[in-house]
Amino acid sequence: MKNLLSTYTALFIIAFLPLLTSSCKEDAEPSLPGEVKLAFKHVVGQNALSLEDQEYTNANGDKFKVSTFKYYISNVVLKKADGTEYKQAESYYLIDESKPASKLITISDVPAGEYSSLTFTIGVDSTRNISGAQTGALDPVNGMFWTWNSGYVFVKLEGTSPQSQNGGLVFHIGGYAKPNNTIRTVSPALNGQKLRVAAGKAPQLHLKTNILSMFQGAHTIKFSELSSTMGGANSVKVADNYATGMFQVDRIDN
Repeated sequence: MKNLLSTYTALFIIAFLPLLTSSCKEDAEPSLPGEVKLAFKHVVGQNALSLEDQEYTNANGDKFKVSTFKYYISNVVLKKADGTEYKQAESYYLIDESKPASKLITISDVPAGEYSSLTFTIGVDSTRNISGAQTGALDPVNGMFWTWNSGYVFVKLEGTSPQSQNGGLVFHIGGYAKPNNTIRTVSPALNGQKLRVAAGKAPQLHLKTNILSMFQGAHTIKFSELSSTMGGANSVKVADNYATGMFQVDRIDN
């Protein structure tokens, strides 16, 4: 009887050994990459942005309405707690309030792991600014390229205000050369949350883009004094403002 049990035990081990070995090999292999989605929601203070004749008030008490709002996000970097970084190649995105699909970005082939910080540039880096008109998000057909100034508009807001001398608002923020460089890089705080990336999963990071940050912060913008800028020193003031709080993490859906 003992011999029979020993025989059955040996046969069991022989039969399942390949499966056990295969399982160990699979566990030892690094996890496959996944996706990360960045979802942008445009707000004016506590209110959702509307391009449909909605009136808002800035920190100076000026009334205004918005008819156009779009901007570039580029050079996306995700970082783990140990300092390991994933830098997305060729990451140039044009976010446009009038095009809802543009407010959801999908970043593919992100190495698996937990990421604790996000960094990106508001605008387009200097290399692409001097490379002439390009394609995709950087195509001049998108209305974000200065043919007269050979460079990109990084943030564009247009609208109206009764406090403006001519009634209109034209904020075309751009410029990459000193002293009027308006390229800004930001790292919105994840507030202790993690982006958990793995194969078959697509965690979504929700960001709020607050337009009021363009007009308050380092400089208080009064529409009676500044209602139009297309590069130059005044655009630097607006860029300084929005670099310190226009983008905030709302939540992360893992």
